[in-house]
Formats: sequence, structure tokens, C-alpha cells
Amino acid sequence: MTPRFVARQLSHPRGRFGCVIGWLMNRHNANMNAFALRQLDPKHEDRILEIGFGGGVTLKPLIENGAFVAGVDRSHDMVERAKKTWRKAITDGRAEFREGSVEALPFETASFTKVCTVNTIYFWQSLDAGFTQIHRTLSAGGRVAVGFLPKDRMDRMGLPADIFTSRMPGEVVQSMAEAGFQNPRVLRPAPATPWNVIVADKV
Repeated sequence: MTPRFVARQLSHPRGRFGCVIGWLMNRHNANMNAFALRQLDPKHEDRILEIGFGGGVTLKPLIENGAFVAGVDRSHDMVERAKKTWRKAITDGRAEFREGSVEALPFETASFTKVCTVNTIYFWQSLDAGFTQIHRTLSAGGRVAVGFLPKDRMDRMGLPADIFTSRMPGEVVQSMAEAGFQNPRVLRPAPATPWNVIVADKV
């Protein structure tokens, strides 16, 4: 098993090893996901979209909270896994999962009140296209939370540059603002936290 194989699985989980990767992502990303969700402050009446839900660590608390939850992921295997895991929520009309990319979100305009994505922007083909699509699918007054490890930390890991594109917080903030988001702010639970969550609003 080569580092490149693992990197490809992180970007697009497939097969049995993809399920293992999903489980590992759940454990590794748990704190960042929890912090991102706190910034969204999900309510029962919300319609929430998670982009790149992978192993689904945030789906459980969102669905159990009573909100409508939609998910989009590039991985067919992760989408099918979510459909099986949350079959009852789908049947009850409280969840929906689709295969797709952030640059062409397969949802109607103003479909959601909140959007969350964690550790996915390394794989976006275009920040501008992604945030334009997120802005489109959010209703007025909506909020987005984007969690990721910044470029200085990512670059130390020696990940394949053709699979991972490391991002600087300022670059993400600028792209959000250009897409029409207001008041983008970089948040961390503590000054020493290596990752950050950028939160912005649609007015």
C-alpha cells in the first residue's frame, strides 16, 4: 500500500479500503467537525447540506437533532453507504444523499439554511466555483462553515500536489467574499489548534 494510494483514497474513498478510510476520517476529523457544527448552531427547523460527508461523522448528530440533512459526495461508495445507514431518515423525508461535486451542486437554488464541509477544499477544482455554488444553494440569512488544515501545516505532510491542493486561510476568505458571503471569519477553539474553521453568512 503506497502513500499515493492512501492519498487517492482520502480524496475519493472506494471499495473495502474506502470504508476503512471513512472510519479513520471520522476519528481524525471528529474535533474539527464538532467545532464546525457548533459554529452553525443547527436547529430543528434547519435544512443542512454537508459537502463531502465521507464516513458520515456529522450526519448522526444532525439527523438526530431533527433537522433535514442532505449530503453530497464525490464517492459513489460513500453515498451508497449513507443511504443504507440512514434509510429510515430518507424514507421519513428527513435526509437525502447524492453523488456530485461542489463545483456543480445537484440541488436547487436557496435549498438550505446552513452548509458544512470539513477537510474537502484540498480536492476542489476551484474555490471560486465551489463557493459560488454554495452561495447559490443557501437561502438568505444562511451560513457556511468550512474546516481545513491550512497550507503551512499541509505542506509539512508531503502529500501529492496533484491530489491535494493546500489552501491559505486568506485565500479561502477572499474567495468566499468574492462569491458574495459576508463577514468571513477564521475561528479556532484555541490559539494552538492547528486547523481552522472559516464561517461566513449570506445576507
